[in-house]
Amino acid sequence: MAKWRLDEAEVRSLRLAPCVAPAADANAIGTRNPRVCGGFREADYPSTIGAFEGRWHEKIAAMRWSYQLLPEHPLDELLSTLELLDDLGFWACYAADETYHKDMWALLAAGAARTSRLRLGPEVAGIILKDPTLVAQQIATLDELTDGRAELVFSTGNFALLEQYHVPPEQAKKPIQRLREAHEVITRFLADGRIDFNGDFYSYSGLFTAARPRQSPFPIKLGGMRGPRSFELAGEIADGLHTAGAYSREALDFTADAFRRGAARAGRNWETLDLADNMLGAIAEDADVAREAARVVAAFYLSSMPPELLLRHGVEPADVAPAIAAFNAGDVGRALALTPSAIGDALSVGGTAEDWIEKIKRDFQPAGFDHLLVTFADPFLVESWAGIRIDGLPSLDDQIRLFHSRVMSAF
Repeated sequence: MAKWRLDEAEVRSLRLAPCVAPAADANAIGTRNPRVCGGFREADYPSTIGAFEGRWHEKIAAMRWSYQLLPEHPLDELLSTLELLDDLGFWACYAADETYHKDMWALLAAGAARTSRLRLGPEVAGIILKDPTLVAQQIATLDELTDGRAELVFSTGNFALLEQYHVPPEQAKKPIQRLREAHEVITRFLADGRIDFNGDFYSYSGLFTAARPRQSPFPIKLGGMRGPRSFELAGEIADGLHTAGAYSREALDFTADAFRRGAARAGRNWETLDLADNMLGAIAEDADVAREAARVVAAFYLSSMPPELLLRHGVEPADVAPAIAAFNAGDVGRALALTPSAIGDALSVGGTAEDWIEKIKRDFQPAGFDHLLVTFADPFLVESWAGIRIDGLPSLDDQIRLFHSRVMSAF
């Protein structure tokens, strides 16, 4: 259990491999010198994918497991789930900060008093619908409530949600520049409690807050799905990158490569940063039950996946266009019928504990990731979203217990 209860600084120190004197072959796995640390050339991170295969034993101690929550269940059940995650030694519980769900800020504030080690925060907080200083105020307040257990993952937000709010298109332009500026604003406001700033997207004069975080510096991470520029930016300026919807080795490699390029350009060691992926799926003793639940819930995310991301999973955008059109027309039954098992398998992880272990060892870890966020398709989500029941599908808490006892224990 202890290896899942390290604080942020301890985890970062574990991820730093030592540097030793130059070896005869500086490219060989396991050889290190002042310019080849941890087996990787500091100036050539994009070409180091192959080096991961031989040295994951060095990074296992830093493997982190978190839960990505869609807060839609009854609140008493959600709070019990937070307690369960805390008891089982999960690193964090991140929650979706979107109008579609229950308010995650109120939920996590209530959960702060019912947990003692679990880290809590949004994934992601959008900085177009909400000003970055308001995000900073909220996360600083949560950090005080949790006594230093809050984390912030932010991005531009869900573009479908922005359209529903009739956000003017010009506000969504230049997203990378906006993210960079928002990061500066949040960093300064959290550090100083006040800000004078005149930027291209945000401006303030004499703004201050009484909300002060316990952690200093405060961990600020970027979220992104499409890439590569947002992935590179995270490597350049943030404390980490949290991506979502990356299941194939190609998608994971693409993300990790871009993240390392950004870190290398900024002269940073990417191994000190948090590289995480959120995988949607289900786990059960019956693999077919889990696969069907994962397929149903994954289908609802088709419209949010950029065409480039679909292609990285071998899915042609034209092949899912009919299902997306059916969803947009409100015909959920037809949309699910138009989402075959092959697409569900490509865009989720469903199966037994052994299936999950194989996926993590074959694709996730070798790509350079060592922080996995899971989201499980449980009976409540399947029925509330799709109006169907899947016999034999474990509850959310039972899936979490199974994942802990059979998957986490294998690493």
